[in-house]
Amino acid sequence: MKTTSRSKADGGRLYRDDAGSDNTRDDGWLRAVARGDEHAYAELVACHSDRIYAYLLRLTGSPADAEDLLQETFLRVWRKADSYQPGRVKAGTWMHRIAHNLSIDRIRKRRGESQLPDVADTSVDMETSQIASQEWRRVEATIARLPENQRAALLLCQLQGFSNAEAAHILKLNVRAVESLLARARRALKMTLLEAGEATDD
Repeated sequence: MKTTSRSKADGGRLYRDDAGSDNTRDDGWLRAVARGDEHAYAELVACHSDRIYAYLLRLTGSPADAEDLLQETFLRVWRKADSYQPGRVKAGTWMHRIAHNLSIDRIRKRRGESQLPDVADTSVDMETSQIASQEWRRVEATIARLPENQRAALLLCQLQGFSNAEAAHILKLNVRAVESLLARARRALKMTLLEAGEATDD
């Protein structure tokens, strides 16, 4: 089995479901991976690594950690492909849950050893927003300082394009809990933008 390789053109894109891969194809690849098919594994990695890396980068704030966790995620996918249950969740959701669990384990192990991670230096295409660069830096800093569960819920639903139900599966929560996390995270971001506006007025 080969290690993962990732496109260099992933920096900061928003990832939506309409940019994702076909579920039937993914299910077929995972069945083949469970049988030890390295070609199917390579196809799965090529299709999903950029999207998962983007999530890990935003969650950890560290390109090095994101790359390391991406490798660990796909090693876990290789070893546990036979545990994937088609029809229960989408393959992308299942792999994001693996990535999320690994990253949260690492963050919790490091808690107390250092300050909050620096916001990753990536350029983000906001697509539907024209937030000025200075304000966006404040937004990124606010996201980095959110409690890990709020940060994860916001990233999954707003940047990764998962539904609340899919995010709930990844986070091992119910949908209502995810909605509550999103509401709190959005309030924090709103306050950041309001304060930035007031500072500009001054």
